Amino acid sequence: MFSEEELSSIKAHNLEPKDVENQVQKFVDGFKPLHIVAPATAKNGIKCLSDERRIEYVKTFENATEVRKLKFVPASGAATRMFKALFEAMNSGKSSAVVDEFCNRIKDFALYDDLQDALKKDNTSIEELIEKKDITTLLSYVLTDKGLNYGSLPKGLLRFHRTPNGCATPFEEHMKEGIVYGQTNGVVRMHYTVSDAHKDLFAIELNKMLDKYKELYKCKFEVEFSVQKPETDTVAVDENNVPVKAKNGGLQFRPGGHGALIANLNQINSDIIFIKNIDNVVQDEMRADTYTYKKALGGMLITYKRQIDQYLTKLDSRPVSLNLMHEVESFVKDKLMVVLPEDYDNYTESQKICFLRGKLDRPIRVCGMVVNEGEPGGGPFWVRSADGSVQLQILESTQIPESKKDLMSQSTHFNPVDLVCSTVDYRGNKYDLTHFVDHNTGFISSKSVEGRAIKALELPGLWNGAMSDWTTLFVEVPASTFNPVKTVNDLLRKPHMPQC
Repeated sequence: MFSEEELSSIKAHNLEPKDVENQVQKFVDGFKPLHIVAPATAKNGIKCLSDERRIEYVKTFENATEVRKLKFVPASGAATRMFKALFEAMNSGKSSAVVDEFCNRIKDFALYDDLQDALKKDNTSIEELIEKKDITTLLSYVLTDKGLNYGSLPKGLLRFHRTPNGCATPFEEHMKEGIVYGQTNGVVRMHYTVSDAHKDLFAIELNKMLDKYKELYKCKFEVEFSVQKPETDTVAVDENNVPVKAKNGGLQFRPGGHGALIANLNQINSDIIFIKNIDNVVQDEMRADTYTYKKALGGMLITYKRQIDQYLTKLDSRPVSLNLMHEVESFVKDKLMVVLPEDYDNYTESQKICFLRGKLDRPIRVCGMVVNEGEPGGGPFWVRSADGSVQLQILESTQIPESKKDLMSQSTHFNPVDLVCSTVDYRGNKYDLTHFVDHNTGFISSKSVEGRAIKALELPGLWNGAMSDWTTLFVEVPASTFNPVKTVNDLLRKPHMPQC
């Protein structure tokens, strides 16, 4: 039985008591391990485009002027982890190699002028504080509301780059990318998922940009914001799987991870949707590979989608010829990278048609994969599905059971979150993406709330279990297309520095 306060908190999240009971049961039961067959590697699940094929796909994309395009950017993440070393130094007064590099090269950061202005108001300067080795004060002006408040802002609103037109945030850099590959008939359509607390700040930043961009790039922008839906939050439990109470007497809920954003993606109606993380941006002069491969992935998606639509239309006719059946089987195996069930040959004709239709009539995504030159981790794998087929999936390391950890060392690529998707069926109707989620692919993580150890339930990840039953294609893309900013000093790397 839930108390009145607990019921109120459940209702505030648009949930029913039964929903919370089901979540708690997940903690008790855990998640069954996936049937992982092998890592996907170059030419064994990951397509490596020849120069000719890449050029062909780029042309297909550029010629498909009728295709509605949209860019979807998850941008709700706070920058707290980006400044972890700076927070530690501010709180302890002790420097570190990371902090030393930050201070020694502080003039190279796009935040420099704003920080200098904030300190000037209080009659001091960056140079004065560095000379006195007062890192506590200096970092407090970077991280807290004494100055820039970067420790509480989302990554999307931080000044990442110095550019000829002023300093640019990742939010703005994604807008500029969208002009090149997210434009349809002079309109650039963008969708950012943001936190409710920062939605107004993003709107203010957008208004600053729109007039300038309309004049500078001669195009129109349609920009949407959405927030993570409260019903995608999950209840926290203690080590005994008992729901944890919040200070107000209600239940302690936590965001369900980026997998919750499948609900946001489900609200979008577009022929092609590009998905890319907010912190994966570079200076203008470094974007050539990004533009080429975004268009190539988009062209490949268009090519495959057109063929899928043709086959589904033909399969609607009766009877289905043996030649068509064999043609579709070959396409599903060789192009869509689906290994048929071992007993497929024993299926009746109607069962085969049903199976093939199921593999064709679903959302499709083309995913860029980068060669892994670092530590092995999650990435592209072959996974056996419940229907007995084997197909491609993007897995996180947390989804790989201990008995299969050796497969991680055999993995050659990782997922940079570089996706191009189609969520419209062959009749032009939008798929309900919630029907293609594998709810058994979530995981349980250890967290803390106000010093209390808790367990958190993470929903199937957006590009993991939330897209588990999509048609998935992997394409190798160059490392130059992947330049995330995980720590503040990553901004000192060449792709983020002015090139003049």
